[in-house]
Amino acid sequence: MRGYIGRRVTGGSCAALLLIAGCASAPRTPETVEPWEQRLAALQAMDAFEFDGRLAASDGITGFSAGLRWRQHAGTASIDLTAPLGLGAAHIEQSESSLELRTSQGDLYDGDAASAQLTETLGFEPPMRSLSYWVRGASDPSLPAEQALDGEQRLAHLEQGGWQVDYPDYVRVQQQWLPQHVTVTRDTLRLRIVINAWRP
Repeated sequence: MRGYIGRRVTGGSCAALLLIAGCASAPRTPETVEPWEQRLAALQAMDAFEFDGRLAASDGITGFSAGLRWRQHAGTASIDLTAPLGLGAAHIEQSESSLELRTSQGDLYDGDAASAQLTETLGFEPPMRSLSYWVRGASDPSLPAEQALDGEQRLAHLEQGGWQVDYPDYVRVQQQWLPQHVTVTRDTLRLRIVINAWRP
């Protein structure tokens, strides 16, 4: 009687093990890759997001780095730079039609004066309007673009407005892939953004 009971338990255990093994070996359903056209439209339509990170700029001779906080809302970028060379700290407001820059000393520049101050500090004038799209991994819809994608239908390389933009890696944020590093170059000019934390 004990032997019969033992065989029943063993048989049940084998069946359970086979069931577990079958579940473990069942193939996972691959994640659906969203077509680039849909992803691009969603990224270009993002009108509210924030991120923290660092920015480094070089004109091939001189350069600087600074802490970066970027807040975007309804077409306006509010950018804080911490301890950039020559300014101590700076706050930038960029919209579709205006540019303002305020230094830590309280000096306020707008329009052409703000562009000139940024150019003096960085060694070149950054493409601020397009940059607001590039940091989210999308092309500027107002300009022609040459785009190369990675295997996950994400932007890997972009050429637009005379600039080249590269995206070595991404991070998943809610339902969207967003860049962790963005490198913008033109000849000897180089702007590198490292994003530590996204808050869409």
